[in-house]
Amino acid sequence: MISKLRNPSFVWLFAPLLALSLLWSNDAPAQTTGALPDYVIKEFGTPPKVPLGPPSKALRAAMQIAFVDSFTQSSWKEAQSDALIEIVRSEDPRLAWLISDMMRFVTNGSLNITLADAAADLLKVDPPAENHWEVITNTLIAWDIPAPPGYLEIKRTIFTSAVPGWERIFVEGDIDWRMVSWGGVLIDDRGFGQTDEPCNCIPAADNPKVSSAKAATWLDDDDIVFGIEVNGEARAYPRRIMEVREMVNDTLGGRNLGIPYCTLCGAAQAYFTDGLPAGIERPILRTSGLLIRSNKVMYDVRTFSIFDTFLGHAVTGPLAKRGLKLQQASVITTDWGTWRAAHPETTVLVEELALGRDFDFRNGRDANGPIFPVGDVDPRLPVHEDIIGVIAASGKPVAFQRSAAMIALKRGEKIEFENVRLVLTAGGIRAVDARGADQGSHQAFWFAWSQFHPGTALWSG
Repeated sequence: MISKLRNPSFVWLFAPLLALSLLWSNDAPAQTTGALPDYVIKEFGTPPKVPLGPPSKALRAAMQIAFVDSFTQSSWKEAQSDALIEIVRSEDPRLAWLISDMMRFVTNGSLNITLADAAADLLKVDPPAENHWEVITNTLIAWDIPAPPGYLEIKRTIFTSAVPGWERIFVEGDIDWRMVSWGGVLIDDRGFGQTDEPCNCIPAADNPKVSSAKAATWLDDDDIVFGIEVNGEARAYPRRIMEVREMVNDTLGGRNLGIPYCTLCGAAQAYFTDGLPAGIERPILRTSGLLIRSNKVMYDVRTFSIFDTFLGHAVTGPLAKRGLKLQQASVITTDWGTWRAAHPETTVLVEELALGRDFDFRNGRDANGPIFPVGDVDPRLPVHEDIIGVIAASGKPVAFQRSAAMIALKRGEKIEFENVRLVLTAGGIRAVDARGADQGSHQAFWFAWSQFHPGTALWSG
């Protein structure tokens, strides 16, 4: 298969990369990756051995030509093809991560196939016939192949050269940079209160306009909304709007909220962005344009600190250094008619925030499963099964299969599991503790919850 890698010249459609200093030494013994679940081996096979140490000096030279010179020269020529052959001969599967990162931005079809073949050789798998980047990246994630030395520095250069605006995003922190990919959109870096200004991004909404329920004649009773109640004040966030905005910074019941919605993982969440430690200004949440296993990467536009979207924990930047963890409020996924009946005084975001769009991604674009690499998925439930997720008082993540829970609750049955109790609320489900106190639950697809909470406890009826 190595012989296939020698190809004619290809034009490289990126901004040039800066030369990197790769401080690597000689060959090292090989190791195997950690123990993998049986279902991963069944689907993806057995992973190759991985070197323990840094690549050799000769491999360093080949990588300079293939991964660096190609960017600085903005072309792919015979020298790069020869270097890629040497990279494949190294049999170091860690280097497939860099190939995957490059493939995400390659627009030349022939070069993309060449890179996919090289990555497949390194991983000792058959070359993908289609969806080249997705297949290679899924395999890397599922096998948990380690990153090569100096990985973040190289990845940062690739990403920031391809898409401006991420220079302050790609920094060290409590984040697995292997899992970060491009979602195909640009960063929303507009300041707080500037969301009426147009942007070439997924446009967040700050302090969105609202109306009374009576005035919201544009909503049908069966339209899906995300309902939030804080200190007795209720508000509905229509899915149609959230699929366009994906991020709202709002004030409700006298509290500041940051509300991300990940269309890819079916999860609307709400975080309190006030009551913070002294010296921390209110985080203003934005969409970065990046993904982690098909889940949006949100960040604070004030400090460029990244937050774990599912946990609300700052994982990079100044807010991570302060150990900031946002408290989560419950989000009820229900229909407009039922929410309005339960909360007749509710307010609701106005129609103009939808910008005339109505995507319904769940029943359209995403109907056949995740459209970005996620690697392996816990097989206990189908990937797009809805769950109600909550972190119990013990700190243990717990998921409830929503369909089974809804049937049981409507029958009048009690659902108590891991010291969490489910209750029907305005046509949706929320989690409370033994005393009835809100636990900050939300609905999500199983694949998203389970990959961010591996080993989660699961109630399925």
